[in-house]
Amino acid sequence: MIADALAIVGPTSSGKTALSIDVARRLDAEIISMDSRAVFQGMDIGTAKPTAEERGGIPHWGIDIASPAERFSAAKWATYARGKIQEIRGRGRVPMLVGGTGFFLRALTHPIFQEPPLDPAARARITTLMERMSDAELLRWLEPHDPGSAERLRHWGGRQRLMRALEVPLLTGRSLSWWHEHSPPEEAPVPVLPFVLQVPRERLHAGIDRRIGQMVESGLLDEVRALVERYGENAPGLNAHGYAELVPYFRGERTLDEALALVGANTKSYTKRQMTWFRTKLPEGAVWLDATRPRAELVNEIVTRWRQATSEPEP
Repeated sequence: MIADALAIVGPTSSGKTALSIDVARRLDAEIISMDSRAVFQGMDIGTAKPTAEERGGIPHWGIDIASPAERFSAAKWATYARGKIQEIRGRGRVPMLVGGTGFFLRALTHPIFQEPPLDPAARARITTLMERMSDAELLRWLEPHDPGSAERLRHWGGRQRLMRALEVPLLTGRSLSWWHEHSPPEEAPVPVLPFVLQVPRERLHAGIDRRIGQMVESGLLDEVRALVERYGENAPGLNAHGYAELVPYFRGERTLDEALALVGANTKSYTKRQMTWFRTKLPEGAVWLDATRPRAELVNEIVTRWRQATSEPEP
């Protein structure tokens, strides 16, 4: 396999950040964030963005490239990542994708269909209408237009994907599934060698609980409050674990303990869905790694396998 990029993926709190820095140093790599929330400016604590110190001098891309007020799709990220991969390879360095958003990775390895023309004014009106609806209402609207997408998004997806799946049939008369099947892809696939971190559930859940406590100590409440005041409660970027659960707390509709408990429960549920996705949707050749092993061992294995896969000689 000749890969254009290396990917380190895994569930939330699996240790991707620290591992990726060590691998990047060994391979002279630059990191492209593959986190659907780290793209948003000002969402630092709740997304656990690596600090300047944690980045260790390694160039990081894909962070703080969008406003929380805008919708940032997997297709938009893939376009951005393709450009960065070419730039990094042009510098003679290794592009390394790091994160837990599987849809972003798949947008590279299985390119998204060419989007049909959508009338901007009509799209804005529909978006305004959908933003007033609950997820359950969006699903009810979607079911008669695209039953397949409705069933899939009922179990896996999120509000942004629900709105996307609904706006396409409303604006084009054809379902998102139909466009996927009949429209050619926007780009050629990007060959990627993924490494997947596996963590025992008990250890993963304990890490999530610790992370939530650290986020609160670091100022998560102030961060969420400031974002809501600036962008509003319904900003697309705020529909994320660690943010959405706290909005009702600021409205006085739940206690802080209840809100934080919900953050933990939702994050743990999300990690379960992440691992299910990784098991079924990753490209062939993905390497699964026991993340409880010493980090030095994991680094050595990733570096060795990458060099074997790309015929890169040892230094």
